[in-house]
Amino acid sequence: MPGLRIGYAAQLEQFAPNDAVEFAAYAEHHGFSGVMAADHFQPWVPRQGQSSFVWPVLAAIGERTRGDFGPGVTSPSYRYHPAMVAQASATLGAMYPGRHWLGIGSGEALNEHIVGGYWPEAPERINRMFEAVDVINKLFTASRAGKDVKHSGTFFKLESTRLWTMPETAPEVLVATAGPVTAKRAGRTVDGLITVGAPLEKIAGLFQKFDDGAREVGRDPSRMPRVLQLHLSWARTDEEAMHNALTEWPNGGMRFPKADIRSPFEFEQMAKMVRPDDFEGRMVVSSDPDVHRAHIQRFADLGFDAIYLHNVGRNQKDWIDVFSRDVLPRLTR
Repeated sequence: MPGLRIGYAAQLEQFAPNDAVEFAAYAEHHGFSGVMAADHFQPWVPRQGQSSFVWPVLAAIGERTRGDFGPGVTSPSYRYHPAMVAQASATLGAMYPGRHWLGIGSGEALNEHIVGGYWPEAPERINRMFEAVDVINKLFTASRAGKDVKHSGTFFKLESTRLWTMPETAPEVLVATAGPVTAKRAGRTVDGLITVGAPLEKIAGLFQKFDDGAREVGRDPSRMPRVLQLHLSWARTDEEAMHNALTEWPNGGMRFPKADIRSPFEFEQMAKMVRPDDFEGRMVVSSDPDVHRAHIQRFADLGFDAIYLHNVGRNQKDWIDVFSRDVLPRLTR
């Protein structure tokens, strides 16, 4: 796969931390290039059953693997102050030089409302995210230079300080985006973008806006990483693959925005309305590895640098075995 990295998406909503680390190591041993680990306080639905703290899990993944890894994605705006996210990321960068990247998003009520603050509308969430990015970038830049920095903005304050543990090269900061305005701002302010599976024409539009933002500030977008998280359901039969999708990952078939829903038990009630047809165009559900390969290849052809795959079933090792043999070797960039 010259120029293309296919990584493993460790869904901490589904698997206990030790199991997630074991699957990540198993995936790398079978040809996956790196790991994206979910940062959730709660699972999407109760059946998923887990939600461990992503930062120690990432450290354990760093010990057990040799590829890249990062949170996909964390929100430095509600549960965390951005200074704490910067410190956590810098620590991983110092422990595992050149391997750790920092994925940032605007947050979801499912995870962020638990601290009891007001849950704002989307425009404010995006503005908070970019101010948090500014704080993190300031800390990374000043700390590498051995200087203190402070910040007083609309949403965050930072007293004069620095990160005392800082890698020689700051972790890359990637922003999760699904909209053109956010994509353009990301191009101006961060190192790369993360998005999820969507119609190709929509993603092509995000790329264009991201490129426009980068060029506005004199950056070369061709050198900025584009990362995809892709959910799928593979099993030995089509029936089992669909059963896994409906029971393990019904949120993948919900055709509405989910950022304002606060409880796994609310998602559980909504999941009762999800039907097999709801996954059409949103997530490939098939027992045929070649169907999945063709779907992944379309995103690779679009220009992604790294694609992290999440198989929604519990059959992780069986899936890794099959995809490492029948899918990964046939993907090209």
